[in-house]
Amino acid sequence: MTPYARRGVHGQTVETLARRVLSGEIPEGATLDLPALQSELDVSLTALRESLKVLAAKGMVDARQKRGTFVRPRADWNLLDADVLRWQFAGGTSGSADLGLLHNLGEVRGIIEPAAVRLAALRRTDADLTALDEALDAMGRHDLGAAHAVQADLAFHRVLLAATHNELLERMEMVIESGLAHRDEIVHSSPHGEDPVPSHSAVLSAVRAQDPDAAEAAMRALLEQAVRDLDLVHGAGGAAGGSAGGDRGEGGERGPATGGRPAGTQGTTAPRPEDSQ
Repeated sequence: MTPYARRGVHGQTVETLARRVLSGEIPEGATLDLPALQSELDVSLTALRESLKVLAAKGMVDARQKRGTFVRPRADWNLLDADVLRWQFAGGTSGSADLGLLHNLGEVRGIIEPAAVRLAALRRTDADLTALDEALDAMGRHDLGAAHAVQADLAFHRVLLAATHNELLERMEMVIESGLAHRDEIVHSSPHGEDPVPSHSAVLSAVRAQDPDAAEAAMRALLEQAVRDLDLVHGAGGAAGGSAGGDRGEGGERGPATGGRPAGTQGTTAPRPEDSQ
């Protein structure tokens, strides 16, 4: 579950195509017009096909000899992939869709983290406690700005998962961090969120005391606060003329309409030799 490296023209092409598919600009079932996309994105056909291989690995596109390259049904997409989550948050989706995805991820966290923190309370080492203390101290440095607060929060939850000493749970950080980072960017950039230090401190105290029941209760309280913070920030944004990120939907990477269909797609699914991979 290593995140995709976003570098160079290849990385930019992957990101652009992924966001168009995830936003629905290139809809499910659409056959891609590779020569048109090649011209629009100003990349070689080889580079374009290499970029599409990244999306194919995540279940988003596929290619058939008589059909060409097409977008697979959303049910086939690897929606828990860290890159797919990040692309959805970064892709200029509408505020309601953005908030809906955050709430979905909040439910996932509500299933994983309370159970994980119980294991952490029973299995934590002195090294785990030191790392948690450091992350909590970093969270208290409010003078260092929102970006620092986001990274400190991510570090705390990453260490908690590591303290379970279950390598499969540790990998869940790839899922949790994508949503947590986006939520933190919204909340920590707003004056309306609560101070996160007390709730995290309560979790750490219970883990330190090796009290799994208290640790679970503290984590559930922390997650409830996270939901309140997000709702409060979005509510305050709505009162001011739009929820946080709510007007981003018009800023996505939309190509010009071509004949009433999405840019970079074919009007039919008739095969074209140059479209097959």
